[in-house]
Amino acid sequence: MTALQAPTAEATPESLWRNGDFLRFWLGETLSLLGTQVTNLALPLTAITAFDATDEQVGVLRFLQLVPYLGLALIFGVWVDRARRRRIMLGANLVRMVLLALVPVLYWTDALGMVSLLLIACAVGVASVLFDVSWMSYVPTLVRGPERYVEAGAKMGMSSSAAEVAGPGLAGVLVGALTAPVALIADAFSYLASVVSLLLIRTPEPRPEPATVKRHVPTELRDGLRWVLGNPVLRSLALIGFCCNFSMVTVWTMFLLYGTRDVHLGSTALGGVLATASVGGLIGAAISRRVIRRFRLGPVYLVAQSALLLGPLLIVLATGPRPVMVGMFVLSFFTSYLGLGVAGVVIVSLRQASTPQSMMGRMTAVFRTLLFGGGALGGLSAGLLSGRLGAHGALTVAAIGSAGVLIALVLSPVSRLAALPTEPPAERRS
Repeated sequence: MTALQAPTAEATPESLWRNGDFLRFWLGETLSLLGTQVTNLALPLTAITAFDATDEQVGVLRFLQLVPYLGLALIFGVWVDRARRRRIMLGANLVRMVLLALVPVLYWTDALGMVSLLLIACAVGVASVLFDVSWMSYVPTLVRGPERYVEAGAKMGMSSSAAEVAGPGLAGVLVGALTAPVALIADAFSYLASVVSLLLIRTPEPRPEPATVKRHVPTELRDGLRWVLGNPVLRSLALIGFCCNFSMVTVWTMFLLYGTRDVHLGSTALGGVLATASVGGLIGAAISRRVIRRFRLGPVYLVAQSALLLGPLLIVLATGPRPVMVGMFVLSFFTSYLGLGVAGVVIVSLRQASTPQSMMGRMTAVFRTLLFGGGALGGLSAGLLSGRLGAHGALTVAAIGSAGVLIALVLSPVSRLAALPTEPPAERRS
């Protein structure tokens, strides 16, 4: 792909604030993301507090939450490109709602065990794969035009960041008041809200175009991989995204172990650290449109991703009295989330603007496989490294590795782009 030139004198598109169906979807997904943040803290704390789980077991739990992306995202991506996505999202959220509501029920009846918790975490992960592959492919149907992709990405990024601000704090309060297993019922209700919002959407979703030749899953999988890996920009986004997710999940899981066992922070304090720091992500998503309009796209991506990758070093350097250490923890995650808030909008907008609708599900599936695969491996590595080196030693290794990704970031073709492409290229046929 050649360097893209910034568009000139283009008409200002109508704001998505006037798009009722997008706003309904946005509200439902925001509540769902908030509930997911509760689960991200409550599930490992359930393992730690209810079953005295080891570092390795906590790592396996996080791995099982994300490993379905490694095995199923590509297959689900083929299916999503053949079907209407709203129905798939409805089914996936209903499954997640039932599974998470099952945890407090089993806990109340003394039937919850470590094995059943691991199985539920993995099953929720499978449903999450299906939903995540679908929703990013569905949003272009609601916003109706690539000129609105940045605004849609910014709004969804703000939702994710707002959930990261409120979620950990809410999770800490709920876990402290109700115990970790019972706190998961909040996520179950959030998925119910998402289901209702999807049912209220009235924008017709086009039926996927019938294939002109007989479809074969292996061929369609190969087409999706070729689309992403054959495009220098998409390939770079995917591979660097893998490294960033590996780093973030590794550091997050190690910090949970380090804060709980070494620094002796309670669930409310842990939630407070993450919630306060997550304001950075909210700020990043809020300013992303303005920053992208003012500066070249590539340098914005470079600076934002650099902040994300260098943030973990501040955790390693934190020392002194506890208030100073907690302040360093907040600053570390704040820096990472600020970079993620801006970079996330750039990445999603580039992916959508560089891909035709007929390939959107498979493109998303390839990215989900790499991004969440990196997260799954990061969670597993966190548990294993913490068990061998101790949480602080493992954090040091993770922070140095994260900073090393800067070399690939500087060399990335994305860092040299001027603006988004004005229209996606045509799909390449096998």
